[in-house]
Amino acid sequence: MAERPVSVVTGGAGFLGSHLCDKLIENGHKVICLDNLITGSLDNIAHLFGNENFKFIKYDVTEFIYVDGRVDNILHFASPASPIDYLKYPIQTLKVGSLGTHKALGLAKAKKARFLLASTSEVYGDPEIHPQPESYWGNVNPIGPRGVYDEAKRFAEAMTMAYHRYHGVDTRIVRIFNTYGPRMRLDDGRVLPTFVSQALKGEDLTVFGDGSQTRSFCYVDDLIEGIFRLLNTDYHDPVNIGNPDEITILEFAEEVLKHTNSKSKIIFKELPVDDPKVRQPDITLAKKLLGWEPKISRSEGIKITLNYFKQKLGLE
Repeated sequence: MAERPVSVVTGGAGFLGSHLCDKLIENGHKVICLDNLITGSLDNIAHLFGNENFKFIKYDVTEFIYVDGRVDNILHFASPASPIDYLKYPIQTLKVGSLGTHKALGLAKAKKARFLLASTSEVYGDPEIHPQPESYWGNVNPIGPRGVYDEAKRFAEAMTMAYHRYHGVDTRIVRIFNTYGPRMRLDDGRVLPTFVSQALKGEDLTVFGDGSQTRSFCYVDDLIEGIFRLLNTDYHDPVNIGNPDEITILEFAEEVLKHTNSKSKIIFKELPVDDPKVRQPDITLAKKLLGWEPKISRSEGIKITLNYFKQKLGLE
């Protein structure tokens, strides 16, 4: 029988990283999870402890990465990913996008491993093209508060392509759009957990601006399936993975109230600096290249996520 592929997941105790560890193990991989736990949580991977195909190492990937033995894939998911986190840890965010990417690519080069970078729709900034195709270069404020995340990921993409072109490393880049599902932190500041926790606690839902800005929400299982397919292709340029079903934030707040049967009110607050007005992936490439598109409706995904949050809040 063929040996199991060995995959290193940086940031593997995070929301997306932990789901990715599950997917890889389900598909016959051995997984080495590296995470310094500044925004990740052992709760997300606790169910994998004791699995002979899973190993967790508490580690800061901005330092030199040494992994013993064979490595076939490196999936670089380490980074704070919500505005609350990257505004709290601006320098760590820049370091993991630059130094962390450099160290992870160095490991891929040394091990002759395939490398997949978790990039983001934030590379498009506050877009002037809608929906956003991979060919769009973006509209980013490099010195604004969000620049620490946007520019870290843009640099990470540039570094990944340089290692591909100069060192011949076998690379992939996924641009991840808004994703939700179990294992999100209730306090991570992103719109879905914020609205859900406010609704369940009977607090007012805070909408920034007039709520006309749009987002497109992809359920985590759909996203992870797209990433897994991308890992197994031979395509090196960036690929958008997300759900093109666009909704305004105000409509989304109303949906959450309906799903939670909450009597909470919606209140409006000032729009944060450089907050994107629109966000919707053009997934033409993912459909063609990967035969992938999202399958789980927002209504279905919210129900599953809601149950998770209820358990977390002790409301079940």
